[in-house]
Amino acid sequence: MADETINGVPVTDGMIQEWADEAETGYDVATLRKRGRPTVGDGPGEVVPVRMDAALLEALNARAEREHVTRSEAIRAAVRAWTQVA
Repeated sequence: MADETINGVPVTDGMIQEWADEAETGYDVATLRKRGRPTVGDGPGEVVPVRMDAALLEALNARAEREHVTRSEAIRAAVRAWTQVA
């Protein structure tokens, strides 16, 4: 076996066999961790590039930090308020 590690711990043939046995037993799909980004509305989201000058971007970042939201959440909230869409 190659010198593979996970978080610095060497992977052994015994570990691989345990993982294979666990996989053959099956997993409860409901308890598996979901991957990917959370949805932002109804259906998949679409990336929309927006250009901002330095002053606007700095103001956006500062407000988002004060409100404890991501920059994307702040932009979505502003667009929803402007378009009056829930």
